[in-house]
Amino acid sequence: MKIFNSSQVKEIDQRTIIEEPITSFRLMERASLRFVQWFEKQFDLGKPVIIFAGSGNNGGDALAISRLLIERHFQLRVYLVPTSTTMSEDCQANFKALNKYLKPELLNLNDVNTFPKIAKNEVVIDGIFGSGLNRPIEEPVSSLIRYINKNSGCVVSIDIPSGLFAEDNRENNPENCIKADYTVSFEFPFLSFFMEENAEIAENVVVVPIGLHKDAVESTSTNYFTIDKEMIRSMLIPRKKFSHKGSYGHALIIAGRHGMMGAAVLAGKASLRGGAGLTTVGIPAFDSGILQTAVPEALIQIDNSDTEFSNVPELDGYQAIACGPAIGKTADTAEALHELIQKAKVPLVLDADALNILAEHIEWMKFLPAGSIITPHPKEFDRLAGVSGDMYSRHLKQLEFAKQFQVIVVLKGAHTIISAPDGNSYINTSGNPGMASGGTGDVLTGLLVSLIAQGYTSLNASLISVFVHGFAGDIVLETSSVEALIAGDIIENFGKAFRRIKEN
Repeated sequence: MKIFNSSQVKEIDQRTIIEEPITSFRLMERASLRFVQWFEKQFDLGKPVIIFAGSGNNGGDALAISRLLIERHFQLRVYLVPTSTTMSEDCQANFKALNKYLKPELLNLNDVNTFPKIAKNEVVIDGIFGSGLNRPIEEPVSSLIRYINKNSGCVVSIDIPSGLFAEDNRENNPENCIKADYTVSFEFPFLSFFMEENAEIAENVVVVPIGLHKDAVESTSTNYFTIDKEMIRSMLIPRKKFSHKGSYGHALIIAGRHGMMGAAVLAGKASLRGGAGLTTVGIPAFDSGILQTAVPEALIQIDNSDTEFSNVPELDGYQAIACGPAIGKTADTAEALHELIQKAKVPLVLDADALNILAEHIEWMKFLPAGSIITPHPKEFDRLAGVSGDMYSRHLKQLEFAKQFQVIVVLKGAHTIISAPDGNSYINTSGNPGMASGGTGDVLTGLLVSLIAQGYTSLNASLISVFVHGFAGDIVLETSSVEALIAGDIIENFGKAFRRIKEN
């Protein structure tokens, strides 16, 4: 799915109106019907509803939704919010159509004491402002928004929570944005939905199709995409009948130090479960027994040091190399990483301590081989690129970092963002809060190096790994809970994740 900015969505709407053809009123009706179809599945008829409709097209949607809900026998109150001195044309048309059923009440925004009382069991539908908003909300409308946030039990926003910008909210005031429990967005999500700083504003987002013109969607370019099953299914390479272990590559994973071998075990298992023909794990000498017992399918490369990564093994024969989980930051390990970066001729996947070492030697980044990938969590990325005050600012640095060093940056989080050197970014839609536990990043590293070793491009391997990793975590929750989920559970569900993705 593409992610467009607000002006592009408006252009696609206009092209749909012209090329389908359809009137703007009928397109609004179609969008409102999709909203209502979702709404009546979510809330029963016994739920009272209160609707706030602005003067623009988002308000027009709200008025059309009001009429459709009345036809379905919902009990509701409708209030007009005078966000402008005049209504948009489609808002006026829907106001007239609604008057046959119910006459909305005009709010006096200058007197908070006249705002309608909102019952805790009442569902608020927010249709005050849409995605075309281009400046922060101020008084007197901001008083209404804060009133709704304070007094509502459940808020559903139409297309986008009022006050939230579709992309950049760094200069916005979150207290003057509707805090929506649900947002029903039309056809596409907006970039701001995926930013952590907006989590309380757009908590649960549902995207409903409204039949926008396919040619208009396909021909409109964007640098942002969501990752979903359909995308991943199209990338998977089927295995051939007469293939063998040599057909699926050899991955090297350098991980762990004495007393911290769990990372090596998890990454090694993930590589094997991810399908690599062979996986070798480079570990200190003292800990070889742990790996041979825990991951008997893996080969072992024993370091000269008893306790840490200190020397680079022979690299011929590997199609991909991962380094970093729990290797520590000693001087010997840092020097070994420097040597690895200079000697490697295949893509490197660098994570955890490898990134912390790089943050102290950023000049080494320019020596990374083509197709290399870094997989930082936010704090690790801040060490590399400088501290950011919010996720959107960090993402802008991520884009620049990927271009400057010609690497793929997998910025991990609730919605992991993958940025490529060409300027494109891909936002993951799988995963859950149960995955916020130790070891899950090691699992991702193992899966990622496994797929590159098998012959996937670095970008496709990143997209597949991130989605499968999250999807396997989602499958765990079918029989467990977010509290009980651990990293090993994710590995054990790779098989189910791949199988379900392949199912059409």
